[in-house]
Order: sequence, then C-alpha cells, then structure tokens
Amino acid sequence: MPVDITVYDIPESIRDRLAENAADRSQSLEEYLRAELERLAAKPSVESWLAETRSRVEAAGNRVSASEILDARDADRR
Repeated sequence: MPVDITVYDIPESIRDRLAENAADRSQSLEEYLRAELERLAAKPSVESWLAETRSRVEAAGNRVSASEILDARDADRR
C-alpha cells in the first residue's frame, strides 16, 4: 500500500533543479521523484554489494593475485 513521504527544509535551489530535471523528462516533480526513489531503492548498498561479491569469490574457490592481474594487463600492452 502506498505511503506519503514528506521532506522538510529542502533549499529552493535544489527544488528548482529537481523541477528542471522533471521537466526535461516531461514529468511532474512528483513523478520524477517517485521514479528516482524507486531507482535508488533498487540499488544495493555498497555494504551488501561487497558482501555478495565476497561470498561469490569464496564460493568460486579460486583467487587471482594482484600481481597476476597486473602481469596480464601489461602483457596485453606489449
């Protein structure tokens, strides 16, 4: 069920810039902010992304050292 969210003390210059962004997309400010909040909520936090990445690396069971990566990069440049 949808809920209302109110944000106070937004500087006028920020509100104006958000309204410009909305107008550039032919959206109302409300539509624009809703879409931006949905996009933001869909992104994982840095902490959860790192945890997921670390668990996949551990599950794969193989490690590549930094020196191996740099050697491979340098080999491609020769």
